[in-house]
Amino acid sequence: MTMSRKTRVRLGVLPSAAVLLLATGCGTQHAGTAADAYRRSHPTPTGITTPSTPTDFPCPGESPAPKAPTTATTPAPTAPPTDHYAENHGFRVPIPLHGRSRCDGLTIVGRVTKTLEPLRRHGDFAPRDVRDALTGLGYPAGKVQAYQDGPTGVDFLVDIGASPWCVEGTMSGDATEAKAFGGYPDGTDCQPPSGGH
Repeated sequence: MTMSRKTRVRLGVLPSAAVLLLATGCGTQHAGTAADAYRRSHPTPTGITTPSTPTDFPCPGESPAPKAPTTATTPAPTAPPTDHYAENHGFRVPIPLHGRSRCDGLTIVGRVTKTLEPLRRHGDFAPRDVRDALTGLGYPAGKVQAYQDGPTGVDFLVDIGASPWCVEGTMSGDATEAKAFGGYPDGTDCQPPSGGH
């Protein structure tokens, strides 16, 4: 069977037209347009909550933190940031605690600080003594680490294994400071991961 020259040209034009049609449609939809249209046509039913930012409340013994004033005149950035350091190192940022876990963390931080303060006041900055004091609170010895940080300082880390998961801090000649957190995004314990995504 022989095909006429016109038929061959028409068959060759069809794929070219399809590619042209697809190419002209690319990039014409704005980000969020379909999602916004969907939300308008499918509102959230009453009684069903949607995920939101976790809320914190004052914990026992804590006064409510004053909210920072917001100004409506703060300009939004006009160009995307070119520095991706924070984005690339986000895996090293501890997971913050919210709600009941935050209150539990503040309670544990208070116990740790109260236990280590007598050592600090006596000038006892031996990692072994800090570790012994923390294991005296009931934490397993294998989950408590203490390291010398200069002549008058000790860094410590406790892997609690339950919410709030981790407590870390420093005992120095000036003060004992500790904070509780929920581990790391790419980690499996309280140690900062060595590599991320």
